[in-house]
Amino acid sequence: MAGLYDLMLLLDPNVPEERRSAVLQETESTISSSGELVSSQEWGSRRLAFEIDHRPEADYHLVQFRSEPELLERLRHSLKIADGVLRFRIIRQRTGAEAPPPSRPEGTAAEGEGGEGRVAARAAADAPPV
Repeated sequence: MAGLYDLMLLLDPNVPEERRSAVLQETESTISSSGELVSSQEWGSRRLAFEIDHRPEADYHLVQFRSEPELLERLRHSLKIADGVLRFRIIRQRTGAEAPPPSRPEGTAAEGEGGEGRVAARAAADAPPV
């Protein structure tokens, strides 16, 4: 039975756009050859929590697909040797999981969110239990 997977790709923003597009195209064609491509979302360039190969930012892409587990090893192998891939992670989703919503552009917050809300949430999380 085919499982539902999320593939998060972090691509090097210093690599030419043609190469990044080629990596995405190759990944999607590999998935389509043995599985079903559910969605592909570009999340844009974002700052990393820590530098990878001296890069402070990466281009994030989320690819959701259905496949048999055999395809995962082929994907891992091709992404490990692909130029322009900083990191990738393949995550199996639970049965009934849906595609995640598109990412908001960096620097925008949803209504009701703000710096103060995050600080208050963190303070509440650090507070001793009552």
